[in-house]
Parts: sequence; structure tokens; C-alpha cells
Amino acid sequence: MSEIAEPQSQPQLDVTIPEQEPEQEPEQERTGRPQETEEERAERLAKQEEIDSRSVYVGNVDYQSTPEQLESFFKAVGVIERITILFDKYSGLPKGYAYVEFEIPESVEKAIEELHGKEFRGRDLRVTPKRTNLPGFKKRGGFRGRGGGRGRGGFRGRGRGGFRGRGRGDSGDENGKSFEANAEPATKED
Repeated sequence: MSEIAEPQSQPQLDVTIPEQEPEQEPEQERTGRPQETEEERAERLAKQEEIDSRSVYVGNVDYQSTPEQLESFFKAVGVIERITILFDKYSGLPKGYAYVEFEIPESVEKAIEELHGKEFRGRDLRVTPKRTNLPGFKKRGGFRGRGGGRGRGGFRGRGRGGFRGRGRGDSGDENGKSFEANAEPATKED
């Protein structure tokens, strides 16, 4: 005879729903820096604007110029706090411009009036007030995309195939008849 086995009890599953994690990591975890509050950001930007109000942009700087040479040239208009010559991060060569930070804002106007267009190491310098960059804000135009809208124009597809249109020398089908001659006249359906 066959014995009927007792139904074995199913083990109970412990189902726990984990807490929902935030969709974005806090800035501190992503960048390693603590997240900046609005007040701290406003204070930092105000400080940067104050520094920029005492600074000038110097364009067309000779590539072999040193900060000491620029300091001796600009010290005639005021006390200098800092000179920054920018270098290309890939090639290590100077970019050809610098920033000069003065002790007082009045030196900026004096530098622009007296030194703009003056020759320094065989080049005419361009001296203008330094503008303040606002992070995350782009003043220049919008999205340009590839090619910037200049030059070749039109849609340029990728790869082979697709509609290519009729070229100049294409007179029609392989029998030499033009497409227009083979086409039926269009009827206007209104």
C-alpha cells in the first residue's frame, strides 16, 4: 500500500524591504568636499568679486615673460598682491595672458589708462578689468553642437546607404530614359 506523506511545511521567508536610498549621492560623497550652503556660496562669490575688482587681465603677454618682469612693469601703477601667468595643462607652455591683482581697486583704472597698448618685451599689452566668472553660468551663446553651424552646412548622415538623392550626372534609369519621362503626370486631387 502506498503511504501518503504528510505535507511538509514550507520554510517561512523573511522578507524585509530595504530603506530607499537617495537617487543622488550627496555632494560630499561625490567630490570629497562638504556640501556648500547658500550663505557660504554667496560669501565665496562676494569675496571673489572683491578680488576681481582689484585685478586686471593682461593679454598679448610674451611667452618667455616671468612674474618678476611683469611685476616690475606694473609696479608703477600700484602695489601688487599677486601675478598669475596661465599655462596650458597639456603642453605646459604659457597661454600668452596673465592676471595682476593689486592692493587697491584704484590701481586697476590707473593700469588700464597708463599701460593699455604699451609695449612690453616687444608686444603691445592689452590691459582690461578682470571679469568675474559665475560658476555654472554661461554668458556666451547656447549650444553649438558639432561644427558650430559654420562651414559645410546641411545634414551629413553616417555610413553608407540611406537616401542620397540624384546626382548631377544621373539622367534616369538604366535604359537611359529620364525619370520625369517615365513618371505619370501628377493629378491634383482636391
